[in-house]
Amino acid sequence: MEAASCRSAHDPTNGHFRALTLFAESPDCAKDARDMVGSYLQTWGVPHAVDAAQLVVSELVGNVVHHAVPDDCLARPGAGRRIDVSLMTWPEVLVLGVSDEDSTPPDLPPGEFVSPELAGDFVEALLPDRGRGLLIAQRLAESVWWSAAIKGGKTVWCRFDLGKLKAENSA
Repeated sequence: MEAASCRSAHDPTNGHFRALTLFAESPDCAKDARDMVGSYLQTWGVPHAVDAAQLVVSELVGNVVHHAVPDDCLARPGAGRRIDVSLMTWPEVLVLGVSDEDSTPPDLPPGEFVSPELAGDFVEALLPDRGRGLLIAQRLAESVWWSAAIKGGKTVWCRFDLGKLKAENSA
């Protein structure tokens, strides 16, 4: 009990949570999401996760902007399309979630479709026309999944191993 009272607000053993609501019609929504993620990860003492998390949140927010159509039950005439970004950390884990008002499942790409040895100089030709953002998320995060919201919409989640990111940034 005594040890818990000595922990600072920035002690990662406490875990952290922040959320941000954006609107897809804002020209700066992806930038705002990147800035929020970078700022909080720096403040929380996990700067080694900033680059990967900012790239992934940018891709996921971009997917909402370009593909999400609100479910009829959530659509509001004249209203913007809502995007909620959630950021949570624990001692060795970062979880990032991007929620939208479209319950259509995301097109999560399958695992490895071509070995790197076979890809050679033809990587661009082998990339799919769609789903690159989720492919990037799958490459950078330990796991990517989605969950349906009870009243409509969905959240795409990404889990990052902070120890692995720290080791990769130290190399």
